[in-house]
Amino acid sequence: MVLLSFDIEEFDMPFEYNKSIDFKDQIQISIAGTTSILDLLKKNKLKATFFSTVTFAKNAPGIIQRIITEGHELASHGVFHSDFKNEHLLESRLALEELSGVKIKGYRMARMMPVDEAEIQNAGYSYNSSINPTWLPGRYNNRHISRTYFMQSGVLQIPASVSPLSRFPLFWLSFHNLPLWYYKHLAKRTYQWDGYLNVYFHPWEFTDLKDKERFGFPGYVSKNTGQDMIERMDRFMQWINKNKYPCGTINQFIKTISI
Repeated sequence: MVLLSFDIEEFDMPFEYNKSIDFKDQIQISIAGTTSILDLLKKNKLKATFFSTVTFAKNAPGIIQRIITEGHELASHGVFHSDFKNEHLLESRLALEELSGVKIKGYRMARMMPVDEAEIQNAGYSYNSSINPTWLPGRYNNRHISRTYFMQSGVLQIPASVSPLSRFPLFWLSFHNLPLWYYKHLAKRTYQWDGYLNVYFHPWEFTDLKDKERFGFPGYVSKNTGQDMIERMDRFMQWINKNKYPCGTINQFIKTISI
């Protein structure tokens, strides 16, 4: 199964590049991007998982309702995107359940940072998708962690997909910077090797981020954003369908595997 997931959050990434952005703009940019994502999923008849912060969900109730109505999965991305305390694990699950009316089973830590698995279990989650099992300077040092799903502290761990052997990450930055044909080649190889593919993106990638004065992003972040990203993701989704790869939510995938 192909697992498409999207981390929907207040768009605070410009702060990492010493730029300011109004909270209203943070929310509106993520709403616009998530709308584009939902339109693409509907067009290509695919299902996905959306990891939402409580902050975004409270400010975009129409988006959350559309996610549920159109058969996608809602999971937790914490309370805030740039602030975390252990108590936020339970707080975010309960708040998202109240806002959406559905059971929240999954968690993904903002920026795929480490999180205490025992705390995730105590907060009532059944799976965690917060691991990028690769090495990336200044961000991840996880080559020692299993590439594929495993149990830890009573919680199913579903790492982001990386290629076999070399562990080349297949996350959003790779999608932007590799030729699409080569990204699809790595995705196909990983799918055939592992039996599934777990890749993640963000709504703000679907808006034009090339204004360096406003956002401060280097070229490897802003490349193929906006309309280019919409068209690129559309082609990727068409490729999934052309290859007849089943595509569903993470919770649907869990029901098909044995641990």
